Amino acid sequence: MIKMTHSTTTISKKQNLSLFLIVFSAILLVANAKPATFLQDFRITWSDSHIKQLDGGRAIQLVLDQNSGCGFASKSQYLFGRVSMKIKLIPGDSAGTVTAFYMNSDTDQVRDELDFEFLGNRTGQPYSVQTNVYAHGKGDREQRVNLWFDPAADYHTYSILWNHHHVVFSVDEVPIRVYKNNEAKGVPFPKFQPMGVYSTLWEADDWATRGGLEKIDWNKAPFYAYYKDFDIEGCVVPGPRSCASNPSNWWEGSTYQQLDPVAARRYRWVRMNHMVYDYCTDKHRYPVTPPECVAGI
Repeated sequence: MIKMTHSTTTISKKQNLSLFLIVFSAILLVANAKPATFLQDFRITWSDSHIKQLDGGRAIQLVLDQNSGCGFASKSQYLFGRVSMKIKLIPGDSAGTVTAFYMNSDTDQVRDELDFEFLGNRTGQPYSVQTNVYAHGKGDREQRVNLWFDPAADYHTYSILWNHHHVVFSVDEVPIRVYKNNEAKGVPFPKFQPMGVYSTLWEADDWATRGGLEKIDWNKAPFYAYYKDFDIEGCVVPGPRSCASNPSNWWEGSTYQQLDPVAARRYRWVRMNHMVYDYCTDKHRYPVTPPECVAGI
């Protein structure tokens, strides 16, 4: 007969507790899992006949033809957080088209907005992504970067991190744009209005490609863009918790208040090698450099 000692009993209890915690944690992860399908987080806002659900709703196809473009939006609004999507852009000759992924306060006069706009190209030319920031109704802060890969060949992840310290636009976790909170220097920063998440595919051949010189070739239509892996982690408004100081809002943590050394190095690489337009250096539009562009800010 095996005699059960006190230490053996204690170990057995610890093992049972550990097993319980593992099972309990797994249950919590399942309960808090991100929505798996498009319609759980989003609604179609424009031309539902031009948005097709794929893979049981875990991916979607957007269509642009001569009849219409299309668009969708999140069902909720958020005040700070992080949103990301995997997008595969229009292949081939996409000149004059714009695929947009952005956050917007949906207010007319004093709008806040954070924009990704993917500008179509002629076959063989680089795909440009334009970012813009509207704060308290003031925009005109465009920057353009030529992507260093073919964004139509496969899915790539595009994300916006938004907290009290800065807004960071990233491509495959590489920062391409940082807009810092410089309210102390009189520069507006979007922090009072919640924003929804939006996307559209539309015709913009009056400005999108080479300033409107390249028009849409409708013989190449219809044009398709694809989305999947919709991920929104943000403070829902209205919601049960504070959007400012709750410690469970991970995006406000010290790790996310500035770029880490690796991200900062990647950011410098993008700006040195792939930036093709920066409003900060456009002396025709801004004879006086905007205050947020001054070195050291």
